[in-house]
Amino acid sequence: MKIGARARWRAGVVAVAVAAMVGLSAVPAAAHVTVNPKEATAGGYARLTFRVPNEKDNASTVKVEVTLPEDAPFASVSVKPVPGWTAVVEKRKLATPIKNHDNEITEAASKITWTADAASAVKPGQFQEFDVSAGPVPEVSQIVFKALQTYSDGEVVRWIEEPKAGAELERPAPVLKVLPKAAAPASPAAAGSNSASGDTPASSDGGSGWPLGLSIAALVVALAALGLALRGKPTPTGS
Repeated sequence: MKIGARARWRAGVVAVAVAAMVGLSAVPAAAHVTVNPKEATAGGYARLTFRVPNEKDNASTVKVEVTLPEDAPFASVSVKPVPGWTAVVEKRKLATPIKNHDNEITEAASKITWTADAASAVKPGQFQEFDVSAGPVPEVSQIVFKALQTYSDGEVVRWIEEPKAGAELERPAPVLKVLPKAAAPASPAAAGSNSASGDTPASSDGGSGWPLGLSIAALVVALAALGLALRGKPTPTGS
């Protein structure tokens, strides 16, 4: 093979490898409604951030409803104001009262509804975050927050599917894993992520690992192609 032809062949292999890397690594993450941080310690207070992305191209998110589970009630729930949004906390009577600082709590928050004014809806390509301080965190393995997302065109997306082992859910509900008190982080910096004032970076993919897997696969393909370009060449058919 002549030098010019060999150079063109190697350039073509490199171009294909680069295209594979760019194309696959650009796969968007699934835009689910999520709660962050993903973990909190039982018995403590947690600052929970519900991240709500807008998934539609022709409508805005105008209302968000988050249900707090009846079987894992929080004695105290408060919301951080969001400019342009009105928050309403609904309560229910508890079948079994719970204790909080030696006080008997007979009712607890059951649902939080955020409603946007005309100028503050979550537009296409945007997201909004809603902060809640809640506690003490119930001593359960996990807390599922079922959520409803209402769009300006009237569509309601129901993020209510509970996690199932090995199942890929289409509309997963936000889930908070609860750590037992004995498993609480030892360092102040780590413990702060589960406190009412702690901030944990929010995950934009809703916990799904498939975009990362595709990116890794693209990198492997690209490296293999580059290696082939540098080490080998096609069998020449003539000089």
